[in-house]
Amino acid sequence: MNTKASTLDDLSVAVLAWADERGLIEEENAPRQMLKVMEEIGELSGALAKKNEEELIDAIGDSLVTIIILAAQMGLSAKHCLGSAYNEIAERTGVTVDGVFIKDEQ
Repeated sequence: MNTKASTLDDLSVAVLAWADERGLIEEENAPRQMLKVMEEIGELSGALAKKNEEELIDAIGDSLVTIIILAAQMGLSAKHCLGSAYNEIAERTGVTVDGVFIKDEQ
């Protein structure tokens, strides 16, 4: 697939089509898919620790793929989940300490 001109929406649709063709979009697969999410996040952690950009790109992409599939298995849209999370943080205030954002207590 040529991803040069693809949007995030286009890529999500392609991921879901790929997963559907392989019979992955079934709720009973969600626990095993969660293990895949954790595996990819572990690889992301390793790539970050090694400061390896090529591995980092691969691990972030693989993590997104597994999360998009997991959302679909649960009858959710990754786009909806991201929108919901953004709406929750959009007006959040706080400070960044040592690279970690600490939200103000409300």
